[in-house]
Amino acid sequence: MHFAHLFVTLHQYFELRMKKYCLDLTVRAVEQVHSRYVLLRLTSDEQLPEMEPGQFVEVLVDNSPTTFLRRPISIHFVDRERNELWLLVAVVGDGTRRLAHLKAGDTLNCVLPLGRGFAKPEKGERRFLLVGGGVGVAPLLYQGALLKRCYEHVEVTFLLGARTATDLLQLNEFRKYGRVLVTTEDGSEGEKGFVTNHSVLQQETFDMVQCCGPTPMMKAVVSYAWKAQVACEVSLENLMACGLGACLCCVEKIRQTDADGTEAVHNVCVCKDGPVFRKEELTWQI
Repeated sequence: MHFAHLFVTLHQYFELRMKKYCLDLTVRAVEQVHSRYVLLRLTSDEQLPEMEPGQFVEVLVDNSPTTFLRRPISIHFVDRERNELWLLVAVVGDGTRRLAHLKAGDTLNCVLPLGRGFAKPEKGERRFLLVGGGVGVAPLLYQGALLKRCYEHVEVTFLLGARTATDLLQLNEFRKYGRVLVTTEDGSEGEKGFVTNHSVLQQETFDMVQCCGPTPMMKAVVSYAWKAQVACEVSLENLMACGLGACLCCVEKIRQTDADGTEAVHNVCVCKDGPVFRKEELTWQI
Protein backbone atom coordinates (compact mmCIF):
# COMPACT_ATOMS: atom_id res chain seq x y z
CA MET A 1 0.00 0.00 0.00
CA HIS A 2 1.26 3.47 -0.86
CA PHE A 3 2.38 5.51 2.18
CA ALA A 4 -0.17 8.29 1.54
CA HIS A 5 -3.04 5.76 1.39
CA LEU A 6 -1.79 4.04 4.55
CA PHE A 7 -1.70 7.35 6.44
CA VAL A 8 -5.25 8.22 5.36
CA THR A 9 -6.46 4.81 6.57
CA LEU A 10 -4.77 5.23 9.97
CA HIS A 11 -6.06 8.77 10.22
CA GLN A 12 -9.62 7.63 9.58
CA TYR A 13 -9.19 4.96 12.26
CA PHE A 14 -8.23 7.58 14.85
CA GLU A 15 -11.13 9.77 13.73
CA LEU A 16 -13.59 7.00 14.52
CA ARG A 17 -11.91 6.14 17.84
CA MET A 18 -12.08 9.77 18.94
CA LYS A 19 -15.78 9.94 17.91
CA LYS A 20 -15.29 12.95 15.67
CA TYR A 21 -17.44 13.59 12.63
CA CYS A 22 -15.84 12.67 9.33
CA LEU A 23 -18.16 14.21 6.75
CA ASP A 24 -18.25 14.59 2.99
CA LEU A 25 -19.43 18.18 2.69
CA THR A 26 -20.67 19.75 -0.52
CA VAL A 27 -19.11 22.97 -1.78
CA ARG A 28 -21.91 25.50 -2.18
CA ALA A 29 -19.66 28.38 -3.25
CA VAL A 30 -16.03 29.49 -3.49
CA GLU A 31 -15.61 33.25 -3.12
CA GLN A 32 -12.39 35.11 -3.90
CA VAL A 33 -12.32 37.62 -1.04
CA HIS A 34 -8.70 38.69 -1.67
CA SER A 35 -5.92 37.85 -4.10
CA ARG A 36 -4.52 35.44 -1.49
CA TYR A 37 -7.68 34.28 0.31
CA VAL A 38 -10.80 32.36 -0.64
CA LEU A 39 -13.97 31.72 1.33
CA LEU A 40 -15.33 28.17 1.09
CA ARG A 41 -19.03 27.81 1.87
CA LEU A 42 -19.79 24.17 2.63
CA THR A 43 -23.07 22.40 3.32
CA SER A 44 -24.50 18.93 3.92
CA ASP A 45 -27.72 17.01 3.32
CA GLU A 46 -27.77 16.43 7.09
CA GLN A 47 -27.78 19.06 9.82
CA LEU A 48 -24.22 20.18 10.55
CA PRO A 49 -22.96 19.22 14.02
CA GLU A 50 -22.56 21.76 16.79
CA MET A 51 -19.33 23.74 16.53
CA GLU A 52 -17.77 26.32 18.82
CA PRO A 53 -15.83 29.45 17.85
CA GLY A 54 -12.11 28.78 18.03
CA GLN A 55 -12.42 25.15 16.98
CA PHE A 56 -11.12 23.96 13.62
CA VAL A 57 -11.55 21.30 10.95
CA GLU A 58 -9.08 19.00 9.22
CA VAL A 59 -9.59 19.06 5.46
CA LEU A 60 -8.57 16.26 3.12
CA VAL A 61 -6.97 17.60 -0.06
CA ASP A 62 -7.63 15.22 -2.93
CA ASN A 63 -5.50 14.78 -6.06
CA SER A 64 -2.42 16.55 -4.69
CA PRO A 65 0.86 14.64 -5.15
CA THR A 66 2.55 16.82 -2.52
CA THR A 67 -0.18 17.05 0.14
CA PHE A 68 -0.18 13.87 2.24
CA LEU A 69 -1.68 15.32 5.41
CA ARG A 70 -4.99 16.98 6.09
CA ARG A 71 -4.93 20.75 6.42
CA PRO A 72 -6.17 22.38 9.65
CA ILE A 73 -8.45 25.35 8.99
CA SER A 74 -10.24 27.51 11.55
CA ILE A 75 -14.03 27.56 11.62
CA HIS A 76 -14.79 30.99 10.24
CA PHE A 77 -18.57 30.98 10.57
CA VAL A 78 -21.54 28.64 10.87
CA ASP A 79 -24.78 29.75 9.25
CA ARG A 80 -27.46 27.61 10.90
CA GLU A 81 -30.29 28.93 8.75
CA ARG A 82 -28.52 27.95 5.55
CA ASN A 83 -26.77 24.94 7.13
CA GLU A 84 -23.40 26.27 5.97
CA LEU A 85 -19.87 26.05 7.32
CA TRP A 86 -17.51 28.81 6.20
CA LEU A 87 -13.75 28.30 5.93
CA LEU A 88 -11.41 31.21 5.20
CA VAL A 89 -8.42 29.75 3.37
CA ALA A 90 -5.05 31.45 2.89
CA VAL A 91 -3.64 30.24 -0.43
CA VAL A 92 0.01 29.52 0.34
CA GLY A 93 0.91 26.14 -1.15
CA ASP A 94 -0.20 23.36 -3.45
CA GLY A 95 -2.79 22.01 -1.01
CA THR A 96 -4.53 25.31 -0.40
CA ARG A 97 -4.30 26.20 -4.11
CA ARG A 98 -6.29 23.06 -4.86
CA LEU A 99 -8.86 24.07 -2.27
CA ALA A 100 -9.10 27.48 -3.92
CA HIS A 101 -9.89 25.80 -7.27
CA LEU A 102 -12.85 23.81 -5.94
CA LYS A 103 -16.15 24.39 -7.70
CA ALA A 104 -19.75 24.46 -6.50
CA GLY A 105 -20.98 20.88 -6.25
CA ASP A 106 -17.55 19.40 -5.43
CA THR A 107 -17.13 17.28 -2.30
CA LEU A 108 -14.70 18.12 0.50
CA ASN A 109 -14.03 15.62 3.28
CA CYS A 110 -13.69 17.27 6.70
CA VAL A 111 -13.08 16.03 10.23
CA LEU A 112 -14.85 18.29 12.72
CA PRO A 113 -15.13 19.88 15.16
CA LEU A 114 -11.64 19.68 16.62
CA GLY A 115 -9.92 21.39 19.55
CA ARG A 116 -10.96 23.64 22.41
CA GLY A 117 -12.57 26.92 21.47
CA PHE A 118 -13.01 30.32 23.09
CA ALA A 119 -14.60 30.58 26.52
CA LYS A 120 -18.16 31.73 26.95
CA PRO A 121 -18.79 34.94 28.92
CA GLU A 122 -18.61 34.60 32.68
CA LYS A 123 -20.61 36.62 35.15
CA GLY A 124 -19.60 40.27 34.98
CA GLU A 125 -17.89 39.99 31.59
CA ARG A 126 -19.64 42.49 29.34
CA ARG A 127 -17.10 44.19 27.06
CA PHE A 128 -15.29 41.81 24.69
CA LEU A 129 -12.36 42.86 22.51
CA LEU A 130 -11.63 40.43 19.65
CA VAL A 131 -8.19 41.07 18.13
CA GLY A 132 -7.03 39.56 14.85
CA GLY A 133 -4.33 39.91 12.24
CA GLY A 134 -4.02 38.31 8.80
CA VAL A 135 -5.88 35.01 8.45
CA GLY A 136 -6.03 35.04 12.27
CA VAL A 137 -9.23 37.05 11.94
CA ALA A 138 -10.99 33.86 10.79
CA PRO A 139 -12.25 32.43 14.13
CA LEU A 140 -13.26 35.86 15.46
CA LEU A 141 -16.24 36.30 13.11
CA TYR A 142 -18.08 33.28 14.51
CA GLN A 143 -17.16 34.23 18.07
CA GLY A 144 -18.50 37.75 17.59
CA ALA A 145 -21.68 36.45 15.99
CA LEU A 146 -22.45 34.07 18.87
CA LEU A 147 -21.66 36.70 21.50
CA LYS A 148 -24.09 39.11 19.84
CA ARG A 149 -26.82 36.55 19.32
CA CYS A 150 -26.65 34.64 22.61
CA TYR A 151 -25.62 37.23 25.18
CA GLU A 152 -27.66 40.42 25.04
CA HIS A 153 -25.54 42.17 27.66
CA VAL A 154 -22.23 41.64 25.80
CA GLU A 155 -20.68 44.42 23.71
CA VAL A 156 -18.33 43.26 20.94
CA THR A 157 -15.44 45.30 19.56
CA PHE A 158 -13.29 43.88 16.75
CA LEU A 159 -9.74 45.22 16.44
CA LEU A 160 -8.32 44.02 13.12
CA GLY A 161 -4.84 44.65 11.79
CA ALA A 162 -3.19 44.29 8.39
CA ARG A 163 -0.21 45.59 6.44
CA THR A 164 -2.33 47.74 4.14
CA ALA A 165 -6.00 48.49 3.47
CA THR A 166 -6.25 45.92 0.66
CA ASP A 167 -5.25 43.16 3.10
CA LEU A 168 -8.21 43.75 5.42
CA LEU A 169 -10.69 40.91 5.11
CA GLN A 170 -14.50 40.91 5.23
CA LEU A 171 -14.96 44.10 7.23
CA ASN A 172 -18.63 44.27 6.28
CA GLU A 173 -19.23 40.81 7.74
CA PHE A 174 -17.58 41.80 11.02
CA ARG A 175 -19.63 45.01 11.18
CA LYS A 176 -22.81 42.91 11.41
CA TYR A 177 -21.84 41.77 14.89
CA GLY A 178 -19.98 44.61 16.56
CA ARG A 179 -17.91 47.76 16.32
CA VAL A 180 -14.94 47.37 13.97
CA LEU A 181 -11.65 49.18 14.58
CA VAL A 182 -8.74 48.89 12.16
CA THR A 183 -5.00 49.39 12.08
CA THR A 184 -2.75 49.20 9.02
CA GLU A 185 1.03 49.33 9.08
CA ASP A 186 1.11 51.91 6.28
CA GLY A 187 -1.79 53.98 7.60
CA SER A 188 -3.91 53.43 4.48
CA GLU A 189 -6.97 52.64 6.61
CA GLY A 190 -7.75 53.14 10.27
CA GLU A 191 -4.94 54.04 12.64
CA LYS A 192 -1.35 53.60 11.53
CA GLY A 193 0.69 50.90 13.26
CA PHE A 194 0.06 47.54 14.88
CA VAL A 195 -3.12 46.52 16.69
CA THR A 196 -1.44 47.05 20.05
CA ASN A 197 -0.79 50.70 19.08
CA HIS A 198 -4.49 51.45 18.62
CA SER A 199 -5.75 54.28 20.81
CA VAL A 200 -8.73 52.25 22.03
CA LEU A 201 -6.40 50.28 24.29
CA GLN A 202 -5.49 53.44 26.17
CA GLN A 203 -8.93 55.04 26.08
CA GLU A 204 -11.22 52.16 27.02
CA THR A 205 -11.30 49.12 29.29
CA PHE A 206 -12.47 45.60 28.48
CA ASP A 207 -13.47 42.53 30.46
CA MET A 208 -12.10 39.93 28.03
CA VAL A 209 -9.64 39.99 25.15
CA GLN A 210 -9.63 37.11 22.66
CA CYS A 211 -6.98 37.02 20.00
CA CYS A 212 -5.68 35.11 16.98
CA GLY A 213 -2.93 35.98 14.52
CA PRO A 214 0.85 35.99 14.13
CA THR A 215 2.70 34.98 17.30
CA PRO A 216 4.49 38.36 17.79
CA MET A 217 1.11 40.09 17.63
CA MET A 218 -0.44 37.68 20.12
CA LYS A 219 2.48 38.09 22.51
CA ALA A 220 2.02 41.86 22.37
CA VAL A 221 -1.70 41.49 23.07
CA VAL A 222 -1.00 39.20 26.02
CA SER A 223 1.49 41.73 27.35
CA TYR A 224 -1.20 44.41 27.14
CA ALA A 225 -3.68 42.14 28.93
CA TRP A 226 -1.28 41.50 31.81
CA LYS A 227 -0.59 45.21 32.24
CA ALA A 228 -4.29 46.09 31.99
CA GLN A 229 -5.21 43.21 34.33
CA VAL A 230 -7.81 41.90 31.90
CA ALA A 231 -8.71 38.30 31.08
CA CYS A 232 -7.22 37.14 27.80
CA GLU A 233 -7.29 34.09 25.54
CA VAL A 234 -5.22 33.42 22.42
CA SER A 235 -5.63 30.86 19.67
CA LEU A 236 -2.23 29.35 18.86
CA GLU A 237 -1.37 28.47 15.29
CA ASN A 238 1.30 25.79 15.76
CA LEU A 239 1.99 23.52 12.81
CA MET A 240 -0.42 20.59 12.96
CA ALA A 241 -0.64 17.24 11.23
CA CYS A 242 -3.19 14.78 12.64
CA GLY A 243 -5.36 17.28 14.56
CA LEU A 244 -6.14 14.64 17.18
CA GLY A 245 -3.13 14.71 19.52
CA ALA A 246 -1.59 11.52 18.12
CA CYS A 247 1.42 12.74 16.14
CA LEU A 248 2.86 15.26 18.66
CA CYS A 249 3.62 17.71 15.87
CA CYS A 250 2.06 20.73 17.58
CA VAL A 251 3.39 20.37 21.14
CA GLU A 252 3.51 23.53 23.29
CA LYS A 253 4.73 24.07 26.86
CA ILE A 254 1.79 25.12 29.03
CA ARG A 255 1.48 25.93 32.73
CA GLN A 256 -0.95 23.64 34.51
CA THR A 257 -1.92 22.93 38.10
CA ASP A 258 -1.21 19.33 39.11
CA ALA A 259 -3.45 17.18 41.30
CA ASP A 260 -1.46 18.15 44.41
CA GLY A 261 -2.09 21.84 43.74
CA THR A 262 1.40 22.70 42.52
CA GLU A 263 1.96 24.53 39.25
CA ALA A 264 4.14 22.84 36.65
CA VAL A 265 4.96 23.19 32.98
CA HIS A 266 3.76 20.35 30.77
CA ASN A 267 3.91 19.57 27.08
CA VAL A 268 0.44 19.53 25.54
CA CYS A 269 -0.89 19.14 22.02
CA VAL A 270 -2.29 22.42 20.73
CA CYS A 271 -4.70 20.59 18.42
CA LYS A 272 -6.32 18.63 21.28
CA ASP A 273 -5.77 20.74 24.41
CA GLY A 274 -6.11 24.04 22.51
CA PRO A 275 -5.82 25.79 20.19
CA VAL A 276 -7.26 28.37 22.61
CA PHE A 277 -5.37 28.97 25.86
CA ARG A 278 -5.75 31.48 28.69
CA LYS A 279 -2.87 33.89 29.19
CA GLU A 280 -2.11 32.29 32.57
CA GLU A 281 -1.40 28.99 30.81
CA LEU A 282 1.22 30.41 28.48
CA THR A 283 4.94 30.32 29.22
CA TRP A 284 5.72 33.37 27.11
CA GLN A 285 8.13 35.76 28.78
CA ILE A 286 6.26 39.04 28.88
